[in-house]
Amino acid sequence: MANLHFHYGTMGCSKSAQLVINAYNQNKNGNKTEIIKPKIDNRFSENKVNSRIGISADATVLASLRGWSPAPDTKMVLIDEIQFFSPDDIDILVRIADSTPVIIMCYGLMIDSNEQIFPASRRLIEVGAKLHRMESTCQIPGCMHLATHHLRYDAAGNVVRAGAQIAVGDSNYKSVCRQHFNMLYHGTGRDGKGSR
Repeated sequence: MANLHFHYGTMGCSKSAQLVINAYNQNKNGNKTEIIKPKIDNRFSENKVNSRIGISADATVLASLRGWSPAPDTKMVLIDEIQFFSPDDIDILVRIADSTPVIIMCYGLMIDSNEQIFPASRRLIEVGAKLHRMESTCQIPGCMHLATHHLRYDAAGNVVRAGAQIAVGDSNYKSVCRQHFNMLYHGTGRDGKGSR
């Protein structure tokens, strides 16, 4: 299953930046790439993968991978926000990875803000995709622990503990370590001091 990879990490760990850089390097070396993103992800631009550091690349926008296949001369497919696709879409990627020389690089989140694994991410693990953890630090000021979780906030700054698994956008999210997640998610829900 070396042709199917899953690069995962919390929000803000440079997943999209690494995707854009990887595509750039492959194209520079003469290897044609295709970049795909889910239709639901319209945070910055509909037909681009954008990184917070300011780099971007053109992308094909798809609601589903059903009916899609890479062009005959494509060497690598890079997919942003893979967690927004379905387990059936992952099975399509498995068939492509197993029957062609195309390398498939998926980038996305493993879990949501309620510690629930995304169905597409779970399927990538189940089918044996090669896992690559991308690391960043907790966004609580002064904390340098590994960010492993996401906190979602409402407009008043309270932690949101229920709701839809998919809520596009990151302006009301923070990537935090497990300790701060447990303190804030199971505690008062107020940001900043981390007190109960």
